Amino acid sequence: MTLANLPPLVTVFGGSGFVGRHVVRALAKRGYRIRVAVRRPDLAGFLQPLGNVGQISFVQANLRYRQSVERAVEGSDCVINCVGILFETGRNTFDAVQDFGARAVAEAAKNAKARLIHISAIGADEKSESSYARSKGRAETAVLSIKKDAVIFRPSIVFGPEDSFFNKFADMARFSPVLPVISGGKTKLQPVYVEDVAEAVARAADGKALPGKIYELGGPEVLSFRECLEIMLKVTARKNPLVSMPAGIASLIGSIASLIPFVSPPITPDQVRLLKYDNVVSAKAEKEERTLKGLGVTPTMATSVLPSYLVHYRPHGQYTGTGKAA
Repeated sequence: MTLANLPPLVTVFGGSGFVGRHVVRALAKRGYRIRVAVRRPDLAGFLQPLGNVGQISFVQANLRYRQSVERAVEGSDCVINCVGILFETGRNTFDAVQDFGARAVAEAAKNAKARLIHISAIGADEKSESSYARSKGRAETAVLSIKKDAVIFRPSIVFGPEDSFFNKFADMARFSPVLPVISGGKTKLQPVYVEDVAEAVARAADGKALPGKIYELGGPEVLSFRECLEIMLKVTARKNPLVSMPAGIASLIGSIASLIPFVSPPITPDQVRLLKYDNVVSAKAEKEERTLKGLGVTPTMATSVLPSYLVHYRPHGQYTGTGKAA
């Protein structure tokens, strides 16, 4: 194969993360050359079996350092930014990673004349009271001002084997006699399967998404926060009571937990603020088909996937409640 006939090169920032690794798999199946840009390439080797020999390569990059971002993007045909954080630690703040970092990737993609796909989140809003949502909103504005043909994806709560939502609460149910639900758990969510998100991103890399548009990705069901926990409890064969917790108390607990070093807090005050608002695909996005279905992706039901990876949270393993020996 000559140099001119090589498959397109796609650089994936955050390719070893939860969403990123599934994006890498979807791209590899299509035959793209993939450059995974991560802070610790030595910890990303598990991605190599997802592709053929030499198909997936690695480069060190940190979104806080523009020079490393520029170097990672050199020669790329398409750039995908999967980097995001759920809470701040040290220098990895929302502003540094999700705002400044997004700008750096967009500028590097523009300089390299590469197409850009940016993963944001439903609820991104520069005027939000949540620091997370504000940084996501500023990033979207910056990305589209720098790369007017960029494609932005806003997923709802993403679920899958390595998720930090269902796994977190299933793990909590193993040790806590009750599970707290913030303000009654009425917030509406639209859990979307990580493989569906990855497929949407891969189709955008194929050129099947409208440039300069924001897509909102949600699953086939709109569920309350309480309903999500009830589904998780049913799958894990546990009966922990769900107890409503006032937002103020949850925020206080989150503030205290955030002070414990090297420990991921169960919830943060910023996440409590996010739970004041529904996290679902907008009616406008549905009407304009800026959704999974608009890209030809059939959304996957959470109940068809959750048992495949929550099984180990059952009291006696996968055979709990089946009548078979544990």
